[in-house]
Amino acid sequence: MNRWHNPVRLVQGPNALEALPGLVAEAVPGGERVLLVVWGEGALAHPAFEALRRDLGERLETLVFPHSNPTLAQLFEAHAALRGKGIGLVVAVGGGSTLDIGKCLARLMGEDIADTDALRERVTSKDWGAPQCRWIGVPTTAGTGSEVTCWATVWDLEREAKRSLDTPTNYAFAAVADPALTRTMPVGLSVSSALDAVAHATESYWAKSTNAESRALALAAIGRIMGAIDGLFDEDESRREAAREAMSEGATLAGLAFSNTHTTACHSLSYPLTLRYGIPHGVAVALLLAPVTRLNAAACDVTPLLRAFGADAPEDMATRVRGLLRRAGLHSHLRTWGAAEQDLPGLAAHGFTKGRADNNPVALDEAIALALLREIF
Repeated sequence: MNRWHNPVRLVQGPNALEALPGLVAEAVPGGERVLLVVWGEGALAHPAFEALRRDLGERLETLVFPHSNPTLAQLFEAHAALRGKGIGLVVAVGGGSTLDIGKCLARLMGEDIADTDALRERVTSKDWGAPQCRWIGVPTTAGTGSEVTCWATVWDLEREAKRSLDTPTNYAFAAVADPALTRTMPVGLSVSSALDAVAHATESYWAKSTNAESRALALAAIGRIMGAIDGLFDEDESRREAAREAMSEGATLAGLAFSNTHTTACHSLSYPLTLRYGIPHGVAVALLLAPVTRLNAAACDVTPLLRAFGADAPEDMATRVRGLLRRAGLHSHLRTWGAAEQDLPGLAAHGFTKGRADNNPVALDEAIALALLREIF
């Protein structure tokens, strides 16, 4: 029996940022110090975060983290710089990478970690007590769902591996998802992020640990995103704004869906593609949606997924995804991202992430993984 649980206090929709000061005050009633993590200096000039800095004064520390796909080395550097600061709350403002670094710092706050080797061991540990620090997620992209999940991704470049800090003690104290913060996203990032959310929802629908709540949230997320995503390309600003609101809502629904189920084959096979060729995560998982849907049709009824997607068959999904990527100026095949055909067996061999590949309803092996990659080559 699978049960659905998510303890995050969620404020989502237009003007959601108005709730942030009250949530911060509630999260640190004892007056502890607050760390504000942002993706760039420009974020500090936003009125909401200017006000936070003014209100907290000397209680506020800031960290600008401009990196995509945070690495173990970057996490260690940030953690070491905050040692002894007495941080009681992390407010992470940005895309999935910023939220991931923020939630990692919150969970590791107060721990004495000597070097990156010790950090690697700690991140992969299953031995977690009560956290010493809370965190609040404020997404500026609509896609990752990181603000409502309890795990964070860190890339281990030395070992060519994706690491996951994964513990149910690391859900956010609160999440504030205001679509106004996504207005400055380039269309390519908007589309790839939205498709990442679609992948989260799709994989939560068929994951081994799926449940009725996750499936309902997943179908709602897919329908909301795919029904409005074309508005991101519209010349009319009001229609683009409506599309951004739909992407934010859909991404939140998808995050809630897969917060209990984890992801499956699409994500597992995508990690080496991002590591090796720098393919944006949302693009990599989106390209795999149609092949993996066709594979999993042998184990579950994918008709509701196709219907939510606006498709009659997996082939329609592939056509739709590639069309959106091309309209957004993004490559839609592995070969156009720099992959060579002789690379595929190695990519297939490295596409098995524990807790993701083995969460797929149809068992994967290297031959199946290779066939899936050839479909998107």
